[in-house]
Amino acid sequence: MLSILVPIYNYNVYPLVEELHKQCTECRINFEILCQDDASKSILNAINENVNTLSNCSFTALEENLAHRGNRNSLAEQAQYDFLLFIDGDSIIIHPDYIKKYIVTLKDFDVIYGGRLHPEKYPSENKKLRWKYGKFIEDKSAQDRNKKPYQSLLFNNTVIKKERFDQVKFDKDKKKYGHDDTQLSYELSLLKAKVNHIENPVQHGYIDTNLDYLNKTKESLENLILLYQEQKIDINFVRLLQLYHFLNKTAATLIISKIYGIFEKSLLKNLTGNNPNLILFNLFRVGYLCSIKQKI
Repeated sequence: MLSILVPIYNYNVYPLVEELHKQCTECRINFEILCQDDASKSILNAINENVNTLSNCSFTALEENLAHRGNRNSLAEQAQYDFLLFIDGDSIIIHPDYIKKYIVTLKDFDVIYGGRLHPEKYPSENKKLRWKYGKFIEDKSAQDRNKKPYQSLLFNNTVIKKERFDQVKFDKDKKKYGHDDTQLSYELSLLKAKVNHIENPVQHGYIDTNLDYLNKTKESLENLILLYQEQKIDINFVRLLQLYHFLNKTAATLIISKIYGIFEKSLLKNLTGNNPNLILFNLFRVGYLCSIKQKI
């Protein structure tokens, strides 16, 4: 029936696993919950060892880092059931019938995405940027997500048929952070996989600081350009790539990169401050995207 795969890095996963185990047991299904820490060497792994006391559950701490994509692939290879539920270790289950909602729709689709929510209030002043972008841009209803089913896929809180995942997998050759979900979703679109979006969100537990999120955004944009250059993703699949392609074709990228260089410090000051502006964040993304050619 269901293999629940939980990639971890330096996080206490036991409360999440305990809730998932409870719901799976109540649903009376065949299940397993596989947790794998990606060589963080964290002291929290002493707590995570308690996962091994729960039936059909296991926790493993890797000695060598596989990176996020490799860790997910490794978990999928170990899975014994036909359906894989990918859920990140920092997720918070907010509905008592979370597992049940997936079970009733499993056999009708290749991929089912339940969505994600951010907390109602930001956790701290220095985490406002990630919280704002998540809450006001990323958090979408199932109705909105189903309008662009492939582009709206994130592989946290997602069920996929094992046979489908084995056809695509995460690209282990990519080492930079970001757009692994985009690449996998694009490959699923080429296979015409049947995708459904439902209202079954988890809450995003760990929120990056403003500075950490900016650094991740930069790396993610660099990886997007690499995917574009290596023709591993179609321009029309990502709106940001369409914009980049247009600007590149009109030779505007050089002008924008110079303007970005002038205003970069002012943008960073706002985005790392206590009241980051999402419009300025989008300008930062476009400016950095246009300057990448000189950086990679």
